[in-house]
Amino acid sequence: MATPDEIQEKTFCKWLNAKLEANGYPAMSSLVTDLSDGVRLIQLMEIMGDVSLGRYNKVPRMRVQKAENVNKALEFITSRGVKLTNIGPEDIIDGNLKLILGMIWTLVLRFTIADITEEGLSAKEGLLLWCQRKTESYRDVNVQDFSYSWRDGLALCALIHRHRPDLLDYHALDKEDRYGNTKLAFDIAERELGIAQILEVDDLCSVDRPDERSVMTYIASYFHAFSSMDQAETVSRRVEKFADLMQSVWISRNDYERRVRALLESMRAQVVSWSSATFDGTYQFAKAQSISFNEYKSSVKRDWVTERQDLVSLFGNVQTKLKTYGLKPWVPSPQSSPQALESQWEALLIAEAKRSRQINAEIRGIKDRLRKRFAELADGFEQQLRLFSSELAEVEGDLEVQKAKVQAMSDDLTPIAASLDALIAIEQECIDANTEENDYTIFSRQDLEFELELVQQAVAKKMLFIENQIVSRNMTNLTPAQLEQFESTFRYFDKDESNTLAPSELAAALASLGIVYSEPDVDFIHQQLEQEYGAANFEAFINLMVEITEDQTTLEQLREAFRGICQEKSFVTEMDLQLAQLSAASVTFLTQHMPSAPGEGDEGGERRLDYEKWLDEAFLEV
Repeated sequence: MATPDEIQEKTFCKWLNAKLEANGYPAMSSLVTDLSDGVRLIQLMEIMGDVSLGRYNKVPRMRVQKAENVNKALEFITSRGVKLTNIGPEDIIDGNLKLILGMIWTLVLRFTIADITEEGLSAKEGLLLWCQRKTESYRDVNVQDFSYSWRDGLALCALIHRHRPDLLDYHALDKEDRYGNTKLAFDIAERELGIAQILEVDDLCSVDRPDERSVMTYIASYFHAFSSMDQAETVSRRVEKFADLMQSVWISRNDYERRVRALLESMRAQVVSWSSATFDGTYQFAKAQSISFNEYKSSVKRDWVTERQDLVSLFGNVQTKLKTYGLKPWVPSPQSSPQALESQWEALLIAEAKRSRQINAEIRGIKDRLRKRFAELADGFEQQLRLFSSELAEVEGDLEVQKAKVQAMSDDLTPIAASLDALIAIEQECIDANTEENDYTIFSRQDLEFELELVQQAVAKKMLFIENQIVSRNMTNLTPAQLEQFESTFRYFDKDESNTLAPSELAAALASLGIVYSEPDVDFIHQQLEQEYGAANFEAFINLMVEITEDQTTLEQLREAFRGICQEKSFVTEMDLQLAQLSAASVTFLTQHMPSAPGEGDEGGERRLDYEKWLDEAFLEV
């Protein structure tokens, strides 16, 4: 009989293989051996995080190369807010199975289970409550945990039957046939729902206590497969979605203000530190200051460059979202405005340049000709990037106009990137001449490549965001959350990045959203999309989802929704919102942000809320 660790290793290995194989990587056979060089771990982090981790040793032979790979992956995991305890690169390289299993379980929690919520609960409790609600009406099913409750296979069959009764006859199942029930659920889930069979029948039926972590990992796939089928189109839901929109804007605004203040404070502190710094006249001290300064540029400065770019994008995205939904624009406080950020950034660059000159003045013997030639190219290149970044931040106008401008800017980036070749050639001359420091510029080739990559990413993100907003503006039947879900689904299944879906890809995309058609039906739908749009492209897919999900959120619809909730009164109370079964978070947000209604006294001891005034203030005048 397999031990819990053996079951966990086998389950987690299959879970990871599903992600690797879906992205064209070969499957693993052992967590101990296949993760030891860090290559597979980096590939998995890039898949889960949907981001590139940059260069790494793809064929590591030495232990130090393996350690660099593993450390890069662990640093990425930590950067995503995942807390790793008592595990280091050496544990993975040396195959410490117990610690590796703990790390994989942490990844499962972060990337599969952490976003599961039900009635304010989260993770394990939320998933358990979801399972209990979906199976409470089924005979012989009593879900109390993620171990014993699943041994006879009935709970799995109940989950499938609850959402897809056409796939099995629950009432014909025999409680005593544990193996048959479990195998039936595994087979249907994999064949009809696309849920990878990461457990084996014996893992549930042949052990005294099924492994909790393995079972939770598998059951979470059911939640994600069925969650989209649980959405109800009601008046209360429309109000809740609009409240979610307003809350998301409010959260984004607060996040922007907080992060701008923190960045400004950090930059000011750095400028003050440089202004009071002194030298002792020795080469060793000056060299140490140079090393410290370069470490700042390669770590802290790059974090600030990234944060500054993210804040500029966040500010623009908030404004675009408000405009897209006809809401009034947002004006931040003067202390945290984009102008204040840019002013302090200029002050930082001035102080940074001064500090660089101070350090370089202590280290003589460097050839000025090469410094000047490199600085001229580097500063010009950086100025181009800064100007380019500023122009990108100032893009405005109608969405189609913005799209054309961003496309033109994307085309302009090609010759700018090509100009790096000349700078690289001069840099090699500096290296050959032992020229390391440069008084005439604060930028290195790595800095410029980093900033160029950020700008390229910013342009790409801006284009995707504008296209999203164009579709969002035109697709008034879709909520922002729906649009983001459909867009990410389309991009995921567009494996060849051709912006079109083949019939099999279309079927998989629909199935991932809980919409299952037969193969002939999918072929027919695909043919219809090709006839109408020329191909099963992104626009065609979104229009298809509009036909399937139809939902709108306009001012008048929201006004009518509130009237329905408060039974045609001119005000609404917290009790009205609770009786309408809005989520606790939505009720709290609405009661805190809606103004009081005119009139004497409260309604049954509750404050009267003026929903008419709140909606009028939220929407732009037509």
